[in-house]
Amino acid sequence: MRLSEVAGKVGLTFSGHDIDVSGVNTLAKAGPGDIAPLLTRKYLPQLAETQAGAVLCEEQHAPEGRSCLLTANPKLDWARVVALFAKPQGCLTGISSQAFVHPEAEIGEGVTLYPFVFVGARAQIGNGSTLFPGVYVGEDCVVGAGATLYPNVALMAGTVLGEGVIIHSGAVLGSDGYGYAQSPAGHVKIAQVGNVVIGRDVEIGANTAIDRAALESTKVGDGTKIDNLVQIAHNVETGKHCLIISQVGIAGSTRLGNGVVLAGQVGLRDNISLGDGVQVAAQAGVGQDLPPGAIAGGSPSMDGATYLKVSLSLPKLPELMRRVKRLEKAAEAQDKETGHE
Repeated sequence: MRLSEVAGKVGLTFSGHDIDVSGVNTLAKAGPGDIAPLLTRKYLPQLAETQAGAVLCEEQHAPEGRSCLLTANPKLDWARVVALFAKPQGCLTGISSQAFVHPEAEIGEGVTLYPFVFVGARAQIGNGSTLFPGVYVGEDCVVGAGATLYPNVALMAGTVLGEGVIIHSGAVLGSDGYGYAQSPAGHVKIAQVGNVVIGRDVEIGANTAIDRAALESTKVGDGTKIDNLVQIAHNVETGKHCLIISQVGIAGSTRLGNGVVLAGQVGLRDNISLGDGVQVAAQAGVGQDLPPGAIAGGSPSMDGATYLKVSLSLPKLPELMRRVKRLEKAAEAQDKETGHE
């Protein structure tokens, strides 16, 4: 494309020469046919040396005489530019003869089913959806229009996906929640008879597991983005546009408000609520409700300001212990001199 064409498609202006561009790359690796981004000031030294044909940057950083896409929000506009050059995965269209579709299933228009897809009884696959090899769609599932399910995704019976959902390889939705009753003879399984309901425009990472509810539904709100290797237990409900990062574990019946951010390896206990806009730092363990807008960290978790103070204090503990021991010895010596015990 011409640079002017790229600018028009993403709603930006450009400066310098209108050149042909054929790809995207980093400032360090880009060549004359590439667009490269300046996302933070950290990379300003690379801007002076880059061989990129064009640079996406804020106007204040645009080098004189260089072709530039001018932006007020580099990260957001870079995402739009990259999308123009991204090649979608997959090489087939239509329904493979090697896919199994139950006679009672409903398949929309423009659906692609790769070999070895299984679609169970009464399942519904929305228009324009793509299911890669090894995808399992159980009975009574609903897959919204425009969904993409990558290889070996499993939707157990009754799972519902909204429009535009993306699920990466190995994810399992609707597996049984972890519920048992105790008896003298051992653990008795409690049947999990609810389902999983995923909102619109949700993305779920590889090897993530979202359990079906014991009763009612486990729910993920519209626009929420879930990373790889996340565990969401039965009857959890998330709000809209949450960010749930790798290796997070959320125990049963916990509620997340809108826009909650859980960093990597956060653990949430069961039956707690996190208000809108809560942010939890990596590896924190949260065992209590958090009000809207709270920032928490640590295990057990504490408010963000306290967590930062504790984190700064931890490396000083060995020296503080040595100082305390010296003070104790000095106090003991003074007590002996004065005859106090």
